[in-house]
Amino acid sequence: MELLINSGPRMDKGNTALILNPFLEGMKEVGAEVELFYTKKLKINPCTGEFNCWLKTPGKCYQNDDMNILYPRIDAADVIVFATPVYVDGVTGQMKNFIDRMLPRVEPFVELRDGHCRHPVRGGPKTLKFLLVSNCGFREMDNFDPLLVFMKAFCRNASTEFAGALLRPHGEALSSMLEMGAPIDDVFEAAREAGRQLVKEGEMSQETLDIVSRELLPKEMYIQIANQTFQQCLESLDR
Repeated sequence: MELLINSGPRMDKGNTALILNPFLEGMKEVGAEVELFYTKKLKINPCTGEFNCWLKTPGKCYQNDDMNILYPRIDAADVIVFATPVYVDGVTGQMKNFIDRMLPRVEPFVELRDGHCRHPVRGGPKTLKFLLVSNCGFREMDNFDPLLVFMKAFCRNASTEFAGALLRPHGEALSSMLEMGAPIDDVFEAAREAGRQLVKEGEMSQETLDIVSRELLPKEMYIQIANQTFQQCLESLDR
């Protein structure tokens, strides 16, 4: 089972969803069982750090919120897809709450894995992959670097495999170009193909991921259009 968590505040209308949705469709096309949740529709409280899930009720968080819907699905999942726009070099606040609340999945004890202190997975390790889908308003690919470092570290601590990332820089251009009929269908088809590849082959080709991330507009043009758009928005407030 594949579990997809979209923390974009605009849900299926956001730029992250423009890449996530065809990716999901590709997985379904080759027989994957997929569930998609939007954090905006869920009540997920922040972790309060009292460690009840380790010491008083091992494996169970004391908070009674919508993580109780997700916990059994996390346990059953073979792949968890974390879909988030880049917020201040990282995930959204709602996604961070979800990640923090996965703490009951591990035990309080410390073990050495590859010479590094880690927490063991409750009930023993299982085959599980984490995958990132992300969109960024800035144009350059290196704007994803802090987020990638975080996700890879999270995977190591969670005893999971980092299965790769679908990254869409200057994503704000995507919906506008789609409305104008610009030739960008290859980006969405590549996202769909990445979903097929992940399910059928267990991995996504770099060639496919590169198409998802390909340049849409020259840098100077993107900056000009972005600034004009925001200027028009500001001017409309004065009318």
